[in-house]
Amino acid sequence: MKSDELRALQAPLKQRYRAEPEAALITLRAEGRLGEGITCNVQTGRALVEAGLHPATGGSGLSACSGDMLLEALVACAGVTLSSVATAIGVEVRGGVVRAEGLLDFRGTLSIGSDVPVGFQRIDLHFDLDTDASDEQLATLIRLTERYCVVYQTLQHPPETRVTPHRTS
Repeated sequence: MKSDELRALQAPLKQRYRAEPEAALITLRAEGRLGEGITCNVQTGRALVEAGLHPATGGSGLSACSGDMLLEALVACAGVTLSSVATAIGVEVRGGVVRAEGLLDFRGTLSIGSDVPVGFQRIDLHFDLDTDASDEQLATLIRLTERYCVVYQTLQHPPETRVTPHRTS
């Protein structure tokens, strides 16, 4: 896709959102059904994913780990955002790899010591890009990717999150 095609595609959306800011507020949803053993089945846009315990917490390794899925969501969002930004600013990226690595201390998840936090302690996002972009262009590309990547920004600035249990029976 060329930058003018991307601008043409997004122009009517930008115009509408400027005129009607409430039209830009969209609720995304995900749902999972509890499965066999200690699993949860999540319907993605393309397939059903069975999430389960990571082997470091007793899982078999046959189910997807939700921590891996979080990193996969970050990689996907960062990759799409980088491609979009590169197109918009006219930086040619012939290809590349986006990787995310997250450091977890599973003692937190397994409730071994109250001083060990639950969750990622650090996430590193790497971009290995095939491009002739200058150092300045590359810095701009990464800065704008960070700025506009929804998953990255959500991790950097966590939203208010509410939990509401409901009984079905």
